[in-house]
Amino acid sequence: MIGVDWGTSNFRAFRLASDGSIVGRRSSARGILQVEPGGFAEALENEIGEWLSEGEEHVLLCGMVGSRQGWVEAEYLACPAGADELAAAVVGVPFDRAEVRLVPGMKSRDADGVPEVMRGEETQVAGLLDTCSDDALLCLPGTHSKWVRLHGGKVAGFTTSMTGEVYRALRKHTILGRSMVAGDVDREAFLHGVERAATAGGLLHHLFGVRTLGLMDELRAEASAGYLSGLLIGHEVGSEMPKGAQVHLVGDEALCSLYRIAIEACGGSATIEDEDAAARGLTVVARRMGWI
Repeated sequence: MIGVDWGTSNFRAFRLASDGSIVGRRSSARGILQVEPGGFAEALENEIGEWLSEGEEHVLLCGMVGSRQGWVEAEYLACPAGADELAAAVVGVPFDRAEVRLVPGMKSRDADGVPEVMRGEETQVAGLLDTCSDDALLCLPGTHSKWVRLHGGKVAGFTTSMTGEVYRALRKHTILGRSMVAGDVDREAFLHGVERAATAGGLLHHLFGVRTLGLMDELRAEASAGYLSGLLIGHEVGSEMPKGAQVHLVGDEALCSLYRIAIEACGGSATIEDEDAAARGLTVVARRMGWI
């Protein structure tokens, strides 16, 4: 079968053997925002047509392709839910060359009753249900970072932090970015930002320090971006992680490494999980569907 993680900015496809092993990969920058209305079937064929010609008959999609801006809108599945519930709620997608199904997203509410949603991350989480304990805390860093709580082997609930998007906005559209030099994240400055996030004053006050530390020559321009990242991630971790928690990190290895630094600085511990969690999750759901 073929598993596809189709997000806002990127397309990733996996050719999966009957045992779930990845025997082929495709990736491109053709996320859903790069597909013209009505053009999803053609886009999919362009990306995986070779595999279809070689006899693949089943395609399982996940991610923002199932959003209102995507190919077919799939309703959000209410928590608590796990792999069985995801498999039972897949949505059919019209496609001539293969049977195509779409994994739904999930919805929850935070402690104050405000709605939470995710698309794509639920499939990554499904890929880790067999390796995490029945009760675990997962963090999926990114543009909109997700903190997912597992209970009884299912997603019990989750919360979202717009850390990545706010970081980019602050760098590109505020005065803070004018004092920064592009480059790799300065790890020492990042840790200082995390430590500052744990002090009194709040995020909005702490952010102005990025500017004033630079003005007083106490923060190098090359280190400012790292310090800003540390502030934002430090506030996120401090808000979302219970003291002393064990956190499973899922996503880009470099970003997960920064989160591990922040988590450990805040008194927790972290394990970076397989970057192919989406492929594993698609395999898990497909197996529940009887496809493999």
